Amino acid sequence: MNTRRLAPVALAAALLVGMTGCSMISPQATTIAYSAADGVNIPDSGPLKVRNALLVADESGERANFLAAVVNDTDKAATLSVTAGGTEKTVRVPARSTVSLGFDGADPILFDGLDALPGTDLEVTFHSGDGQSIVYSVPVLDGKLAYLADFVPES
Repeated sequence: MNTRRLAPVALAAALLVGMTGCSMISPQATTIAYSAADGVNIPDSGPLKVRNALLVADESGERANFLAAVVNDTDKAATLSVTAGGTEKTVRVPARSTVSLGFDGADPILFDGLDALPGTDLEVTFHSGDGQSIVYSVPVLDGKLAYLADFVPES
């Protein structure tokens, strides 16, 4: 009689383990870091963090505005250098602040002489402080999205 009572419990336990065991070895999507915007987050190297980096180019792809947020969590001001198409531009970021390039009324950084057609990615080099330079693929967009239309450089 004890065997009859234990059989359903054993069967339920086996089904429970069998049906939920897959979640023990599959990755959880919420633990995977990704850029949830049009731009990309640049891996950290040095004191500054570059978030939501993207380029908005004209139709020819020769001119593009670089947009991003640059975060400085340190107690000292720091400089970010951004190199695209062989041209280097710098941005000074005060201590404990964020500099918005292109949004919140701030000017983006204009790059000329690029070969960056909208819809492609462009290799851009980032460097700040004592960190190593990072080369990262940054998406190149056009002004078809309404909120990016004002950032298309004039030819």
